[in-house]
Formats: sequence, structure tokens, C-alpha cells
Amino acid sequence: MLRTLTIRDFVIVDAIELEFAHGFTVFTGETGAGKSILIDALQLALGGRGDASMVREGAAKADITAEFALTTTAASWLVGNEFPIDEGVALMRRVIDNAGRSKAWINGISATAAQLRELGDMLVDIHGQHAHQSLLKLDAQRDLLDNQIAVRDPSARQEVLATTEAYKTWRALVRQREEFENDARNVLLERERLEWQVSELDKLAPKAGEWAEISNEHSRLSHAASLLEGAQEALQAISEADHPILSQLSSLNAKLGKLVDVDSQLQEVLDCMEPARIQLQEAVYALNNYIDKVELDPGRLREVDARMEALHSAARKYHVTPEELHEEHAALAARLKQLADASDLDGLRKQEDKARAAYMEVAQRLSARRAAAAVELGKSVTAAMQDLSMSGGRFEIALNAGEPGAHGLEQVEFLVAGHTGVAARPLAKVASGGELARISLAIAVITAHATTTPTLIFDEVDTGIGGGVAEVVGRLLKRLGQQRQVLCVTHLPQVASQANQHFQVAKGATSEGRTVSRIDVLDTRARVEEVARMLGGIEITETTRKHARELLAS
Repeated sequence: MLRTLTIRDFVIVDAIELEFAHGFTVFTGETGAGKSILIDALQLALGGRGDASMVREGAAKADITAEFALTTTAASWLVGNEFPIDEGVALMRRVIDNAGRSKAWINGISATAAQLRELGDMLVDIHGQHAHQSLLKLDAQRDLLDNQIAVRDPSARQEVLATTEAYKTWRALVRQREEFENDARNVLLERERLEWQVSELDKLAPKAGEWAEISNEHSRLSHAASLLEGAQEALQAISEADHPILSQLSSLNAKLGKLVDVDSQLQEVLDCMEPARIQLQEAVYALNNYIDKVELDPGRLREVDARMEALHSAARKYHVTPEELHEEHAALAARLKQLADASDLDGLRKQEDKARAAYMEVAQRLSARRAAAAVELGKSVTAAMQDLSMSGGRFEIALNAGEPGAHGLEQVEFLVAGHTGVAARPLAKVASGGELARISLAIAVITAHATTTPTLIFDEVDTGIGGGVAEVVGRLLKRLGQQRQVLCVTHLPQVASQANQHFQVAKGATSEGRTVSRIDVLDTRARVEEVARMLGGIEITETTRKHARELLAS
């Protein structure tokens, strides 16, 4: 849950530090006092979009820090993303300077806005004040149903993504087949050209590393006579001449060995010469071995010459170096295979049919999930409508069959019947502003019950509601607060009176004449005054105070 929120130099907030408790908390105040600014500040700390206009006039930067108690899921995310876990909290900080530059931290370690959002989604669920308007859009209705499914079974979210990917794969093959049908002649010509090139290179069969090997062999064969002559001359001088070097060195070593007995200082000289004798003996063995291997082979030299010429000629033709000829051969062969597959119309159609079947399989699974969730959500919202002064009203979710698409096989549409005996019709056509607000709130509360997010925020979602319905809304939110931490920005006294914790937001002026927003935690007496203000407006009478006490007592 949210423990503290610290805001500095944000819009009209100078410096505020708030501590939150579990349960149901409300923010109230005059219109324009800055109630929703608090939600905006929290959203910024959770990775929301920010710009220079959010910095308080005259300040260098806006600085928002939110501290949350960690859930198991959030703790696992921190470990997986190599952020420290400090005392079981997630400290999320965001700074925006007056040039619009943004910086972010998680538990003191630099982070991205995307990482703030990813972590924030595990900790907070915000229902905005315009949520009821988004319900009129079919895409939003589908997303809401899919989110409800995913909350109950996280694997369902992968099914939604799999449906989209399967559709893309299928449509890509459809386009490929259509392009082939429209441009078959060009594809055929390209394929013929590649077949000729690959056939030519197949016959040549260049191998990886072959050019280096054959170049070395050519050099050795072309210089075989001089190599053999030089090796034999060296062998003659070292071991086979009338006075070979090796014999002379051995004789000297023997003499010095005798002299060492006379003067031990010669041992150092002998120690240097003996390794030289051993190395010369090794050189004799190596030269004999080399002479046995070197052959004068004019026939092999002609073969190597021809192979080098063939490789070099092919490399010039394909505009590559001889070393790259093997890679070019592989690339052309791969392209030919790709084109052969693509130019096989029957093969393409089979691939297309296979991809369509794969799409239909995953899309139908998604449809089955949606059908079950639609019935369940419809019943739950219908039940909530009875408590929200829509007695006899009914909420349904229609899954209208449509053309296969990236989001599945059906169009999700919310339907509502305002009272008994009336056919359910599209929400956008029949719901009044007040009804829409109540239905939206019912959906928000019901879906919130299903989520595991520890903190729920409702930003003026009770707009368009009043009277007895407002009391029901207050009780709904208070009941929800027994399971989660619920924060609510409200203008309704019936809702505010149900809160466990009450903050009042008000505008004030500094000594410099700047307008700033301040927030106070209200005690029992102050709550009576604030609820009375919400009931009676500017003039607060004893009657409104009495009514306020009654609301708070209930």
C-alpha cells in the first residue's frame, strides 16, 4: 500500500508530505483547490508523462517521491530487475526540471519511466474521473473485459497477445500470396536467374577458408625447387659437410668440459653452448623431415593454378573477394529457397491455410474465455445497479460476431436496460450521464474486487451521482477499503463521511503573494465542518452541522 507521498514544487503545490493508512481515505475541498493535482503527482511518480508545465512557477524542478509497502510480486520484480529491497519498501522518485527533462529512481537506483510504470502497475490501480466517458468506446469495453479475464487468470493475457501475433502471421502470408499472384512474372525471372547462379556455384563448390589454404599450397609448390635446395644446403652445413657445424660444436663442448675441471668459471660458457648443440641437432631432424615432404609436383601445381583462377574469376563476377565466395554461395542459395517457397502458389496457400487455422484455434479459445467472463461480469454489474437506484436495470455484454481481426473474432459491446421489461441496448445510446457514471462506478468497484493491486484510487468517479445513491457509493468504497487501501477524490459529503481518513485540500497564499495548495488531515471536529461545507456551501449553519454529524455517525 501507499505509505507516504512527498511533493515539492509541483503545479501549485509548494511542499507537502502525506502519510497514509490502510482503509478508505478521501480528499475533499473547493473546486480548483488542487485535489486532482495529488493524483497527477502520484501518476508522475508512477512513470506517467511529464513536462515543464508541471513545475511550479519560479521553481527549478518538481520532485515527487512515493513510498509503498512491497507486495510479493513487486519484490520479485525488484530482484529480477536488480533493484535493492530496502526494509520491505519501494521508494519511487521522479524529478522534472523546468526545461522538461526527467529523471527517475527506484530505491535510490536510477531507473526509466517505463520501469516506474511497470512497477507502479503492480502497486496502484487508478480509476480516473473520465473513466465513464471511455466506456462509450468499443475498444475500451473490449479491453476492460479482457483485463477482467486476465486478473482472474494471468495466462489469459498471453492468449490475447497470441491472438494478435497469430493474426499478423496469417495476414502476412495472405499478402505474400496476393503479391505473388500479382507479380508472378517478375518472381519467375528472379527465380530463374538465381537458379543459374546457384547451379554455377554448386559446380565450383567454394569452401570456407579454402582460398587461404590453396594460396599457401600454391606458394609452396611454385617455390618447391628453391625450398628444397635451401633446406639441403642448411642440412649440409650443419651435419654433412667435411667440417659440419654440429661436429665442431660437439668437439668444442667436449674440450670445454675437460677444462671446467681446471677452472669452474668456464661452466657458465659450457652451459650456454650445450643448449645450442641440442637445438642444432633438433634442426637436423626437422630439416630431414621437411626434405622428405617437399616434392617437385608440376601436375599438382597446374591443378592449384586452375583452381585459384576459377575462384578468382567467380569472385569478380559476383563482386566479392575470393574469401567471401563461400558466403555469397550460401546467401544466393538461401534466397533461391525463399523465393522457391514463395513462388510455390500451392505451397503458399497451404501455409496460409495453416496460419489461419492456428489463428482460429487461439481466437476461439479467447472467445470462450470472453463468453464466460461476459456472463459473470454482466450479473455482477446488474446486481450493483440495483443498489445504485437503477432498480430493475440490467447490464449485459454482447459478443457480436465480426470479421476475424487482431483482437479476435468478435466485437465486445456493453448493453444496458434502464428498468424492467426494456430490451438492453448499446450503452452509448441509452445511458444518461448519471446512469453512465453509476454503471462505470459499479464496474470499477467490481473489477477492483478481482484485482490483487493493493492500492486503488478513484478520482471523482462519483461525478453525476447524488442523494441516496451517493450514500450507497460511500458504503461500497468503505467496504472495498476493508480489503484494500482505497483513496478517493470526491465532492460528495455522503462519500466523504464514510472515510476512515479525511484530507482537506485548500488554496492559500504565501507571503510573496503566490497561490499554493495545502493539505490538512482532519480530526473529528474539523470533519464535521468540512462535511457541513460540502452539504451547505458557503454558509454553514447549525442545521448543516447537525446533518454532517448524522452522516459521520452513520
